[in-house]
Amino acid sequence: MPKLKLLFLACMLCVSSVAKNVNKTYSVSSPDGRLVVTVETGDQLRWSVNHDGTQVLTPSAIGLTVNDGKKEWSFGTDMRVTEAINDNHRSQFDTPFYKKAKVDDNYNRLVVYDKKYGVEFRAYNDGAAYRFIVTSGKMIGVKNETSEWNFAGDYKAFIPYVNDNRGGERYCFSFESLYDEQALSDMFADSLAITPLAVCLPGGKKAVVMDAGVENYPGMMLFKGKGNGLKADFAPVPEEVEYGGFNMLNVMPVRRAPFIAQIDNRKPRMLPWRAVVVSERDADLLNNDMAVRLAPECRLKDTSWIRPGKVAWDWWNNLNLTGVDFVTGMNTPTYKYYIDFAASNRLEYIIIDEGWSTEESLTENLSPDIDLKQLIEYGRERGVGIILWASWRNCQNNIDAVFAHYAEMGIKGFKVDFFDRDDQSIIQGAYMLAESAAKHHLLLDLHGFKPFGIQRAYPNIVNFEGVKGLENNKWEPRTAEGPMHDFPRYDVTAPYLRMLCGPMDYTPGAMSNATRDCYFGNNDHPMSQGTRAHQIAMYTMYEAPLQMLADSPSKYMREQECTDFIAQIPTTFDETVALDGEIGEYAVVARRKGSTWYVAAMTNWTARDITIDFSFLSSGTHRATIIADGINAAKEGTDYKRSVADITSADRLNVHLAPGGGWSCVVK
Repeated sequence: MPKLKLLFLACMLCVSSVAKNVNKTYSVSSPDGRLVVTVETGDQLRWSVNHDGTQVLTPSAIGLTVNDGKKEWSFGTDMRVTEAINDNHRSQFDTPFYKKAKVDDNYNRLVVYDKKYGVEFRAYNDGAAYRFIVTSGKMIGVKNETSEWNFAGDYKAFIPYVNDNRGGERYCFSFESLYDEQALSDMFADSLAITPLAVCLPGGKKAVVMDAGVENYPGMMLFKGKGNGLKADFAPVPEEVEYGGFNMLNVMPVRRAPFIAQIDNRKPRMLPWRAVVVSERDADLLNNDMAVRLAPECRLKDTSWIRPGKVAWDWWNNLNLTGVDFVTGMNTPTYKYYIDFAASNRLEYIIIDEGWSTEESLTENLSPDIDLKQLIEYGRERGVGIILWASWRNCQNNIDAVFAHYAEMGIKGFKVDFFDRDDQSIIQGAYMLAESAAKHHLLLDLHGFKPFGIQRAYPNIVNFEGVKGLENNKWEPRTAEGPMHDFPRYDVTAPYLRMLCGPMDYTPGAMSNATRDCYFGNNDHPMSQGTRAHQIAMYTMYEAPLQMLADSPSKYMREQECTDFIAQIPTTFDETVALDGEIGEYAVVARRKGSTWYVAAMTNWTARDITIDFSFLSSGTHRATIIADGINAAKEGTDYKRSVADITSADRLNVHLAPGGGWSCVVK
C-alpha cells in the first residue's frame, strides 16, 4: 500500500479516535425524575434541560476563555473528559434569618472533568444549575465566559433592563429595574438585563434564569442572543477608577482590563453558579430556595448577636414631624423623637441616613447638630439600636478601624449605599466589608446591589436594595392617564423574580395612599400607588430580615391601628407556604413564626376576588385579625377595614382586593 494512503488512513483513525473521545453525551435527572439535564461534550460543551416533556433549554453553549500568563485556553471547547462522576446529595441546613427555619438541599449531580477544569451540574426537582471548577494550580485570568440560554420558541419574557447608568458607564447601575414584558425576539439588542429574568414556557411553566453563589467573580447580566436565546455578559475588572455618578458618590471605572476576573490559589476556585429555576405554577416561585442552596455556607461560628427587626427610617418621609416643639431635620431632637417612636412601637432600630457625616469621611467633620453618643445612650436606655448610613466610596478606606470605632460606641450596623456595580473588585470588597462588620458585630444593609449569595456566608447582611422600591414614588412622573410607571404591577412581579435571589429593601409602609387618578409624585410629601392595605401586606409578602417603616412617626401615630398591626409582624419566619398567584397580577403567601401565621395578598391595578385556603392551619379554631381594603378603597386609597374572625383549617375565605389593593391577617 502506498505510504501516502497509509498516512491518510492513520490520520483518519486519529481523527476518529479524537472525535470518539470528544463527542460524548451525559445526563443527570432530578430526585423525582421529572427534570433531566443533558450534557454534550463535543466541539463545544453544551447543556440542555427538559422538565416532564417541556423543553426548558435547548442545547446551550458553556465555556471559559482563560490565560495563565503564557498560553490561552478555551475551557469547554473540544473537551476531553478524563472522569465523569454521577452521585446524589440529600441534606438539610438551618436558615435562622430567612423565610423558613430549614432548607432541604436535595439534588443529583454530574461532574465532568478535563485535565485543567471540571464542570459540575446539579438537577433539582425545581431547576438545574452548573458551575466551572478550576483545577489548574496556576493563576489564571478569565478573559470571557460563554453562557447561553436557548429556548425552543419565541416566548414572552419578563426582562429587567439595565437603565439609568451611573455616569454613562455600561456596567454601573443600581440594579433597580421595572420589567418589560416582551417576546424574546423583541428584546432590545443594545441593552443589558439583570437577573433573575423569567421566560414563559408552554403549559404555564416558567423558566427563571439567574446566577448564584457569586464570589471573587463578577455578577451575570444578559443580552439578546441568536434566535430565541439569551447570552451572558460580565463587567471587566476595573483598572482605573474615579469618583462620579450621583452626587459624586460612586466609585466609577474609567478604564477596564481586557478580562473579567483573575483566579488564584488563595481564592475560591469554584466559579459562580448559573441556574435556571423551573416552576409549574407561578406561586411556587414565592417559596423557592435555589439561591440560598447555591450560596456559600455560613462562615460565622457565632450568629447569636445578629438581631433582625424593623426600623423607623427618616429619609423617605423627609423628617416630617408634626406637633413637636423643635425644628425637625438632621439633629439630635429629631432622632430622639424617632427613638421614642421606635420604643413605643417595639421597633428594634432607627436609621440615621445621609447627612450625619460628610461625603469625604465617616469619622471627621461630622455634623455638629447630631450628638451620636447622646443618641446611642438614649436608644440603649429604650432598647432601640442605631444604624448609620454610609457610601461605599467612604467604606473603602480604613474600614476596619471605622467599624471598630462605631461598634465600640454602640452603633448596631451600617446601611452602605451606592455600590452600583458588581464587577470582581467590588464583589471582593463586599466580602471584605461583610467580614469586617461581622468581626465587630455590626449589621449591614447593602444598597446598589442585589443579593448574590453573600448573605448566607455572612448573615449579618440582613438586607439588600436592588429593587424599584417605594423611594421611586417620591419622584414618579404623572401623565394625563396617571402615573408613568405601573408600580402595583411591579409590586406583584418582584416577589416572584427579584425576591428569588434574596431579601429586598423595598422600604414599605406609606400611610398616604393614592388611587391611579389621585397619585402624583412629591419628593417632600410622598405617597404610594395603591391602597393602605396593599402597603401593609408588603410586611408579610416581602422578605426582609431588616424591614423599614418608611413613613413619618407622626403619620404612624395618627394611624396607630395600622402601626400596631405592622409592628407585630416578624421579619424572619419558620415556614412559608405559597398559596396562589400569577406574575404581574397578584400574589398570596402565608408565613409562620412559632405558632402564629401571617397571611398576605396583593394585586395590581386590577380589582379581583380570590379565595384563600387555610388548610395549612393546625386543628382547632384560630382567631384572625384582618386588615382589608375598605369598601371605598377603589376611590380613596387610605380606606381600609380591620376585623376579627374565627378561622379553622377547613375554611376557604373569599377576599376582595380593590385596584392596587391588598389584604393581611394574623392568625393565632
